[in-house]
Amino acid sequence: MRTGMFHTHYLTVVLFLILYVIKTILLLSGREALLDRFSKLTRIPEMIISVLFLLTGIYLMTQLPLGGGYDFLLWIKICLVLVSIPLAVVGFKRKNKILAALSLLCITASFGLAESYHKRKAYVQNTGVQSAGALYRSNCSVCHGNAGDAGLAGAKNIKTTELKESEIIKLVLNGKNTMPPANLTPEQAQSVARFVLDSLKTY
Repeated sequence: MRTGMFHTHYLTVVLFLILYVIKTILLLSGREALLDRFSKLTRIPEMIISVLFLLTGIYLMTQLPLGGGYDFLLWIKICLVLVSIPLAVVGFKRKNKILAALSLLCITASFGLAESYHKRKAYVQNTGVQSAGALYRSNCSVCHGNAGDAGLAGAKNIKTTELKESEIIKLVLNGKNTMPPANLTPEQAQSVARFVLDSLKTY
């Protein structure tokens, strides 16, 4: 579900950005009559895109484990989105070119920050820079919790697991039922498995 929500969010963000680029270009070029017609034609699609953009964004925020070292990028992104909304509303309503341009700048910057966050996170994970504990927290703690016994979304209690290291590695890499596969290398999955057995499991 999380992967589907991410792709939906990404698509709506791109569509939202395209709409605002077109509207801003029309406003800055002085084609206000054409802007009014375009806004009228795209009013309902824009409302749908905006709602999906916000709902999927809120959902994804609730799924992110904080403490990964790049949280400040996410908070700046959120602030930019929140600032861009009133700027866009006022800017296009009053045909204020400066406010409309600032709104587009904020939206574009927030999109760039989101891309930067995901690329940095993927780089850290794929190069194995994170410790075993950090890998667990960024990939497993959302459902299992930091102590392994949160039990969210049907997650098993890791503290009482009877699984062997090889079985945990297989679960981490392939997923099972509602548990999605983690975007980790086999070596990183092994580190997570050892962290579970050495640091979380209660013997």
